[in-house]
Amino acid sequence: MTVSYTKEDILRIAKEENVRFIRLQFTDLLGTIKNVEIPVSQLQKALDNKMMFDGSSIEGYVRIEESDMYLYPDLNTWVIFPWVTESKVARLICDVYLPDGTPFPGDPRGILKRALKEAEEMGYTSMNVGPEPEFFLFKTDEKGNPTLELNDQGGYFDLAPTDLGENCRREIVLKLEEMGFEIEASHHEVAPGQHEIDFKYADAIKASDQIQTFKLVVKTIARQHGLHATFMPKPLFGVNGSGMHCNQSLFKGGENAFVDEKDPLGLSADARHFMAGVLQHARAFAAITNPTVNSYKRLVPGYEAPCYVAWSASNRSPMIRIPASRGLSTRVEVRNPDPAANPYLALAVLLRAGLDGIKNKTQLPPPTDRNIYVMTEEERIEQGIPSLPGNLREALDELIKSEVISDALGEHALAHFVELKEIEYDMYRTQVHAWEREQYMTLY
Repeated sequence: MTVSYTKEDILRIAKEENVRFIRLQFTDLLGTIKNVEIPVSQLQKALDNKMMFDGSSIEGYVRIEESDMYLYPDLNTWVIFPWVTESKVARLICDVYLPDGTPFPGDPRGILKRALKEAEEMGYTSMNVGPEPEFFLFKTDEKGNPTLELNDQGGYFDLAPTDLGENCRREIVLKLEEMGFEIEASHHEVAPGQHEIDFKYADAIKASDQIQTFKLVVKTIARQHGLHATFMPKPLFGVNGSGMHCNQSLFKGGENAFVDEKDPLGLSADARHFMAGVLQHARAFAAITNPTVNSYKRLVPGYEAPCYVAWSASNRSPMIRIPASRGLSTRVEVRNPDPAANPYLALAVLLRAGLDGIKNKTQLPPPTDRNIYVMTEEERIEQGIPSLPGNLREALDELIKSEVISDALGEHALAHFVELKEIEYDMYRTQVHAWEREQYMTLY
């Protein structure tokens, strides 16, 4: 349940709970959480939107000559960190504004708000999102640095003693619940050392805020257990990578706009056009939903990750699946995003892609109910099933060509994102990797 706070509520709670510090959090273009920590004596100033920071030091923000920016706290994101018992610390997630009082166009949270505004203009009051971020737990060395030794050799739904991450995962759940999360499930995933904790769906902004908070809590509690949690999409060769499936539905008031009980699958025309838009623009938004070099090592056949642009009501090999629940729970599950994605940007481009499908009444292709992994390339071409990009460079090229996805990001964010990612890909391309030395050092 969403809790609403006023400035007076926050000042009162901070005093009653003896909060000493407040972290004003925001997210950079690459999805990394940033924060300005202030003593509680500055809380009133922060609540009055008067806290300034240097935007030139943040990835994808601005040049040094135009660096002054302001943090506008979202009062409903107020929470006290439950793992700090002395000198209590609270958190407020902020939007980023320019000195003239206008939203900063490169703020990822603001970019998602712009996409939601377009949905609202089309008659949709909200987009609900149920994210499913997965992560790995690795042991740390005596200095606290991550090793490549997994914390367990468990498999899907295994329990202790096989799943040695169970106690850590249980404490993560408890801390999340103390922070207002409604946890629906917690379990070991398919790969050794891999875990998933599912929390209840929320509107797109709150869901993105929760993903960022979730990552912070997971990493913090794992460290207290002598473990390192990573949301890297594919940390190990030969096992499943980590995804962040996004269950999405559009609402008009209290009605799920994706529902049509007369349809054979219970899906409305809006749902079908939305899916068609997502499929149409999938190759273009992959650079946002799968934003790292490593992301494309997850998107390969054989490890349950979707690498083909198709949909099905039951088959798990396509990119989009329709879960069995109907009524208010009718939703579209987009399976290609991974947890390295900036959640605000990822949901913004998914929403804009779907809205474009609705606006243009894009026709949904037939479902693919066969296992795509066992199809030949000729069979996939015959059925009109394209692949997602094979690497980050290909994904960036597709992104640049797309008017719809480029517009969703805006000129500022698009230019800076592409610049940062081209540098990343070039560093990877020119690096000499251990695999190359193993293959070629003695052969040539």
